[in-house]
Amino acid sequence: MKEEIARVLMMVQEGKIDTDKGSELIQILKEKEEAGSKLSEKSTEYLDKTLKIRVVSAENDNVTVNLPIKLVKVVLMAGHSIAASIPQSDKYVKDIDINLIIDAIENELDGQIVDVKSANGDTVSVIIE
Repeated sequence: MKEEIARVLMMVQEGKIDTDKGSELIQILKEKEEAGSKLSEKSTEYLDKTLKIRVVSAENDNVTVNLPIKLVKVVLMAGHSIAASIPQSDKYVKDIDINLIIDAIENELDGQIVDVKSANGDTVSVIIE
């Protein structure tokens, strides 16, 4: 940003723009930097969150998984592929759209993003908090 401000000051000094316009441009540059800083802080805070997957089955085959958001993409893709290939767990993961979960994470969504309930009482929940 220092380079941009220096260019604005140089333009004022050379008479290409007046001081009011220079001041306005410098203010815009500072606001842009502050907005970028706040966005960066938000992303860092989001990466500290946890993706929680809960499976509660009628047969008491319960699963609890807590993953730091930082690792989610890799673990989700691998875990879903593995679970889908195991006959006992396939029925629990076949209806979960992993791409939907990854999109939710990339868009920094919060709260419950998946809620599946079967007729026999099985539930699957995916929550980011």
